[in-house]
Amino acid sequence: MHIEIFSLCDAATTDAGGKLNVLGAFDTIWTANFPLIYPHCAIALRIRFESIETGEHKVVVNFVDLDGRHIIPSATTTINVAVPNNRTISANSVLNLQLLRFERYGEYSIDLAIDGRKEASLPLFLMQMPVGQGRKAE
Repeated sequence: MHIEIFSLCDAATTDAGGKLNVLGAFDTIWTANFPLIYPHCAIALRIRFESIETGEHKVVVNFVDLDGRHIIPSATTTINVAVPNNRTISANSVLNLQLLRFERYGEYSIDLAIDGRKEASLPLFLMQMPVGQGRKAE
């Protein structure tokens, strides 16, 4: 298997034609105040499977802070893979996240495990907005 896309973004969708649409990939949020309630974002995932990987695969996403505390409960799904004609096939998944609550600055991690094995990790940095920047969290 090959992870083709694993991204934190503003929004993501899939369609029946097999397309994964990703908008606004990011890895940093700037803020001046805590707690920060981040209104909406998504995790977009596209995995390519080989014919020998036909069958059921358990996918788990964990979103944690540097102390290992979960920002959200573990997100778990199952992908049933049926590869036609000894070729490859891709599977898309979108995890929409609403009203994420952050309590402090620092580095967070979004970890992807498939069939019990860690396959990828994304950092998310919550950074203090420079003095005089007057912007809201983005």
